[in-house]
Amino acid sequence: MNKIDILVLVVYIIGVTAFGVFFYKKSSSAEGFTAANRRLPGWAVGLSIFGTYLSSISFLALPGKSYSANWNAFVFSLSLPLAAWVAVKWFAPLYRSTQDISAYAYLERRFGVWARLYAMTFYLLTQLARMGTIMFLVALALERLTGWDIQAIIIVSGVLVTFYTVVGGIEAVIWTDVVQALVLTTGAIVCALLLLFGMPDGPGQIFSATVAGDKFSLGSFEPVFTEPTFWVVLLYGIVINLQNFGVDQSYVQRYQTARSLTEARRSIWIGALTYVPVSALFLFIGTGLYAYYGARPELLPEALRAADMGDRVFPHFIVTELPVGVTGLMIAALAAAAMSSIDTSINSSATILLTDVYRRFIRPQAPDVQQMKFLRVATVTLGLLGTATALLMISIKSALDAWWSLAGIFSGGMLGLFLLGVFTRRAESTQAIAGMIVGILVILWATFSREMTGPLANSLHGFMTTVLGTLSIFIIGVLLSRHRQRRAKSDPPETVYDL
Repeated sequence: MNKIDILVLVVYIIGVTAFGVFFYKKSSSAEGFTAANRRLPGWAVGLSIFGTYLSSISFLALPGKSYSANWNAFVFSLSLPLAAWVAVKWFAPLYRSTQDISAYAYLERRFGVWARLYAMTFYLLTQLARMGTIMFLVALALERLTGWDIQAIIIVSGVLVTFYTVVGGIEAVIWTDVVQALVLTTGAIVCALLLLFGMPDGPGQIFSATVAGDKFSLGSFEPVFTEPTFWVVLLYGIVINLQNFGVDQSYVQRYQTARSLTEARRSIWIGALTYVPVSALFLFIGTGLYAYYGARPELLPEALRAADMGDRVFPHFIVTELPVGVTGLMIAALAAAAMSSIDTSINSSATILLTDVYRRFIRPQAPDVQQMKFLRVATVTLGLLGTATALLMISIKSALDAWWSLAGIFSGGMLGLFLLGVFTRRAESTQAIAGMIVGILVILWATFSREMTGPLANSLHGFMTTVLGTLSIFIIGVLLSRHRQRRAKSDPPETVYDL
């Protein structure tokens, strides 16, 4: 990298860290640290939601998907407006009416403390795995882009993100997410324009080359569920996005930071509707890279021409083809996407530990000073654990992949449990537990039976696992609750003997 590009990257990272520290005084209470005193504008909260959606994984994976295949991944984005509508109509009013910072306090009121502990435990496991994965992938990309040591990149980035998160709380997270979302989008627009006007025969060459290769296809519209068809990705997107808006602490906590229900609803629409065109922009970059290197194959190293190298083509383009300064901006955008995701996970996880463990079981009447001490310690601890997870992935990535898969299996039941609580009043704890057991068994079968043969073999695409698990929990819970109600109506009244 050119020294100017390195300077742009370093100045950006230091600037974002300093900007996060600016919110120290506004986050000196537990309410300020976890809910920003419930006074933020909806547009800022919405851009923060957008920043959380567009992680560094999307930054690298979306161009890689459209470069190697087509726009099938865009169907996931198309499901967002429907999920946002459900969240605006039901989820945001529910959480705003309860005033709960924790997304899982509602589950305790509906089904008992077991539901809260279940959801909290696997949310924390998933977030640790998510933090480690994002740190590792970004460090891997930055190592190739800058030549810096991967361990040093992980440690420095982990320390800086933890530092401004522990100092500035949720308000620092949201406002830095706003800045990073703008940087990320600006970098993507610049890169797309350079690709568009950098074609040897002009912008039209991109479209002629990609249309010929069917690169804009959204996938097959056949009713087949063994491949990532349009319908499979759409169903998967609906379930995952409902899970994000309904039971993910990272999103639910943001509803409480808005200054009114109207602003909370506006934030959901802004986050969802901003992601749709920006995800299309990143997919267009991958399509443009396909046309660009198709017209100039000599510019792409032989090692990157394999079908499974799609994720590495965009970083190669950033380093070799962009002007000085713009390369630094794009790498800063990559760092921005990572920081936006990591700070969110740290703060939301620390909040869950406070509300669902410390205040719920240890010190329900803890004074604000003690709550703040707990939050600071929890934030630092989680930042260190996330950093350690990323370091472990360097050498034992397969073990952590297994851990993430298991966390996904158990957290896959959270949405079904939540929908059961929200959309049916008949279901009680017993029916919810039965539904959870069946749902987890279905997810376990769907996950581990792909390598099997015979009648128990699973030929469905992996995206259907979460869909099946969620539907199983909800349907079993509803059926059992209706059966209980019918039995209650048919049972004869007890005879009362007057002795």
